[in-house]
Amino acid sequence: MRPIPTALLLGLILLPARAQAPTDAIRLNQIGFYPNAPKEAVVTGPPAEDTFHVLRVATGDTVYTGTLGPSRHWTLSGESMRRADFSSLRTPGAYVLDVPGLGRSHAFVINEAVHRPVAVAALKGYYFQRASTALDAAHAGIWARPAGHPDDRVMVHPSAASPARPAGTILAAPRGWYDAGDYNKYVVNSGISTYTLLALYEHYPALATALKTNIPESGNDVPDVLDEALWNIRWMLAMQDPHDGGVYHKLTTPGFEGAVMPHQATQPRYVVQKGTAATLDFAAVMAQAARLYDDFPSTFPGLADSLRTAALAAWHWARTRPDIPYVQGAMNQAFDPDIHTGEYGDSNLSDEWAWAAAELAVTLEADSFLTVASPLDAAPDVPWWGGVRMLGWYTLLHHRQALAAALDTNSLKQRFLDFAGTLASARTPYGTVMGHEAGHFVWGSNSVAANQGMLLMQAFRLTADSTYLWAALSNLDYLLGRNATGYSFVTGYGDRTPMHPHHRPSQADGIAAPVPGLLAGGPNPGRQDGCTYPSTLAARAYVDDWCSYASNEIAINWNAPLVYLAAAIEATLAGIAAPTSHEPDDLGAVLPPRLLPPYPNPAREEARLPFVLPVPEEVRLEAFDLLGRRVAAWPARTYPPGRHHVTWSLAGLPGGLYLIRLTSGARAYTHRLLKVQP
Repeated sequence: MRPIPTALLLGLILLPARAQAPTDAIRLNQIGFYPNAPKEAVVTGPPAEDTFHVLRVATGDTVYTGTLGPSRHWTLSGESMRRADFSSLRTPGAYVLDVPGLGRSHAFVINEAVHRPVAVAALKGYYFQRASTALDAAHAGIWARPAGHPDDRVMVHPSAASPARPAGTILAAPRGWYDAGDYNKYVVNSGISTYTLLALYEHYPALATALKTNIPESGNDVPDVLDEALWNIRWMLAMQDPHDGGVYHKLTTPGFEGAVMPHQATQPRYVVQKGTAATLDFAAVMAQAARLYDDFPSTFPGLADSLRTAALAAWHWARTRPDIPYVQGAMNQAFDPDIHTGEYGDSNLSDEWAWAAAELAVTLEADSFLTVASPLDAAPDVPWWGGVRMLGWYTLLHHRQALAAALDTNSLKQRFLDFAGTLASARTPYGTVMGHEAGHFVWGSNSVAANQGMLLMQAFRLTADSTYLWAALSNLDYLLGRNATGYSFVTGYGDRTPMHPHHRPSQADGIAAPVPGLLAGGPNPGRQDGCTYPSTLAARAYVDDWCSYASNEIAINWNAPLVYLAAAIEATLAGIAAPTSHEPDDLGAVLPPRLLPPYPNPAREEARLPFVLPVPEEVRLEAFDLLGRRVAAWPARTYPPGRHHVTWSLAGLPGGLYLIRLTSGARAYTHRLLKVQP
C-alpha cells in the first residue's frame, strides 16, 4: 500500500475532533506512528474512568477503545501516570486520543512514512547553520538571510603560532556550520556531527539518497546529506595547518556575540591552539569521508585522495604529540586576547585515538592502526562529543567481514550486543529508554536520547531483533512529545514545540517562528544559565526561553543523531533497507554495491575478489598495475543480490602492487592487492 502523504494527513486535522484544545495531561509523539509499530501515550492526572478512545479527526467518530495501564510513579518527574497502548490500530489517518475527564491529545497521524518530514527537516537544519553564505528565499523561505562570516581573513591566535604561521598570520577558513546558538565553529564538535551524517549514508544509502532537502546543491548526482556534510568538511580541511598536519581547535571570536544576525556579528575571528583531540577527530572524519566520496570521482575529482592525505597527516602529527589537551583557562593565562567561547576541553584522549585508528584502518585497509589504539581497550558507552570510542565500534562492526583477520570481530560484536541489550531492556514509566537513569539528564540531554537510539539501531542492524528497533523508536517518541515536559523538542514539528530556542538567528530575525528542524537541548537539572525553570526535577527541568542556553539551545551534535535516528527508523519501517536476515549486511541488505578486500593479501598464485550487491546489478571487474595498465578484466554481467567473488590467477604477473576496480553504474570501487613471488 502506498503511504499517504503526511502533509495531506496533517491537513485533515480539522473540526470536529480538533474543536477542543489539546490537554497537556496526555503526552505522545505529536507527529505520529507507523501502522505496524507500537503506539503508546502517557496519561498524567486522574482520569474519570479506566478507558481511553481514539477518535478520527475528520469526523470525530471513535475508531478504537482501550484500557489504561496501571498507575506508576516516576521520581524523576514527580508524576504518577498510566499508559495507553493502541498498537493494534493500524489504519492510516489523522487521530486524537481522548481520555474521559482529562481531554484530548495533540493530533497525530498513522502513516507508513510518518517520520520522513522530521528526518528531512532535521537534515535541512544544517543548511540554516551554514556560515559564509547567504541563505536565499528559494532555499530558506522566510528564514532567508544575508551572508555572514566570510572567514577569509582569520587571524592566527598566539596560542596557535608556529614558525610557518606566526601570530597574526591571516588565513582563510570559510564555510562550515555555526556550532550551536552561537556563531563559532569548533572542530571537536564538528567531528561527531559530521561522522553521524556520513554514517547515515554509509549504513542506509537508499534512504539517505532519498532525503531531498532543497539546498543549492540539490539536483546534482550526490545525495543531499553528502553535499551538506561536504560544506563542513571543506571548512575542516582549512583548519589543518598544511605545514605540519596539526589541526586548530576552533575558529572563534574572543567572546560570544549578542543576539544579532550573522552579518551583524563582526568581532575579529581567530584560529586557536592545535590540540590532539581536534586533530584525531579530524583524522577520523577525513578517513571516513574518503571512502564515501570515493563513490563520486567525476563530481569530486581528487577529493577522496585529498581526504586520505589529510587524515594521514593529522594522524602523524598526533603520533608525535599524543596528549595535548585544550585547556582554555591555562591558555588565557599565557596568551592574549583571552578566549571565552565554548571550550570543548577533554582530558581523556584514548577514545579519540581508538576512533581515528578504526576509521583509518578501514579506509586504508591497514590493521597497523589498530595496534596503536585498540578499540577493545575500554567498555562500550553511548557516544557524545567527548566520548567517541563507540563511533569507531560502529565502523568496525559495519565493516567486520573485511576485518576478521585483523580483529576479533566476534568478541567486538558480542560486547556491543551485551551493552545494547542492557540498554534496550531498561525503560522508564513513560516506556522510553531515555531517562531510566538520572544521569541521562545533562546539558544536551536530548542528544543522549538520540544517540541511544542510534546505538540501538546498530544492534538491530546486527541482529534484526525488533527489541532493539522498538527501543530506538521509544526514544524518537520521547523527542517528539512522549516526555515529562509535553514538548516535541524539534522546532516546527508538533503542536507544542520550542518557540524561543537559544539560537541567535531565530532570536534576531524578527520572525515569530524559529528556524525549523532544530533539536532543543532538553531537560537539564544543572540549569547553568540561571534562568527561571517551571520545575527543577530532572525530567522536567526545561524552559522554552531564549535565556535558557542550558536547556533550550540548539547544537549540530544534537541534530545529527536525530537525523540518523529518524531516517534509520524510516528506512526500516517504511520498507527501505529493511534487514532480511539475522546478519543483514552479510547479504548487502544495508550496504551499497561494494568491493570487499581481496584475499589472501598478499597473494602468490591466485586471489579471490569478493563483492556484495544489495539488488540485481551489472558490474565489471578489472585489475590495473601502478602504471595504469589493465592487466586483467572480467566480462560485465548482471549478478543477483548477495555476496559474490571471482578468482584471479596471478600466474605470469610480476610481483608488486595492483589495483582492483569494480564498476557499478557511475560508481567505482577500488582495493589494493600485493602479489609476492612464489
